[in-house]
Amino acid sequence: MANYNYALKLTILLFLFILTYEYWSTHVNPPDFTAGRTHLIKDVFILAGQSNMAGRGGVINNTWDGAIPPDVKPRPGKILRLGGDLRWVDAQEPLHADIDVNKTCGVGPGMAFANAVLRGDPGRFTVVGLVPCAIGGSGIGEWSRGGRLYRGLTRRAAAAVEGGGEIRALFVDLRDDLKSPLLPVIQVALASGEGPYIEMVRKAQNEINLPNVMTVDAKGLLLQPDGLHLTTNAQVQVGKMLAHAMLRSNCTP
Repeated sequence: MANYNYALKLTILLFLFILTYEYWSTHVNPPDFTAGRTHLIKDVFILAGQSNMAGRGGVINNTWDGAIPPDVKPRPGKILRLGGDLRWVDAQEPLHADIDVNKTCGVGPGMAFANAVLRGDPGRFTVVGLVPCAIGGSGIGEWSRGGRLYRGLTRRAAAAVEGGGEIRALFVDLRDDLKSPLLPVIQVALASGEGPYIEMVRKAQNEINLPNVMTVDAKGLLLQPDGLHLTTNAQVQVGKMLAHAMLRSNCTP
């Protein structure tokens, strides 16, 4: 195993929001690249939320078309992924293939985001680690403190650094459990969905009044024929929007 040094900034991304958390650690289990090379994983991004974060770009009739736009291409040694087995490997789409295992995964915003922040500020972002946690069809209750997906998120976040009403409460709980009361949040306002409560959720998101909370809006981006999931190109756009928000942010935890 090669010798690794880590100065980790943990950033938790959900399709509704991104959270940034500063944490210094030397206990992450890294990918076993060429012996003797030293890698500095400086920024870790937790990808969580529902199907659009898990990635349905290019998925039609439960089959992914395999298309990889230039903004989504892998960057070996620069963009890493924490797999379902809690080991770091080079990241490539579909990022959630071994996480959202009951659905067909395609392109999400994660790789476009990682590529954009690396290009946008190579001095600030050198090696990016992505930690997929999103599950299609999940509900806000499952992401609330005590819910199975909340527990899974915090377990994988811990592994990464060691080896509205309900929406607002989720931010507060995560900040509390991660011991970062000013954890920056960049949330993506709901872009699509089923049922009569879409605008109610968007209103709750936009009315969240907490320090270090910003919002980007994916509404109006191109959807696939199911009217629910973003297309591959729309996922790339969301990734770039998130990266732009991250790059212009001067928030610190």
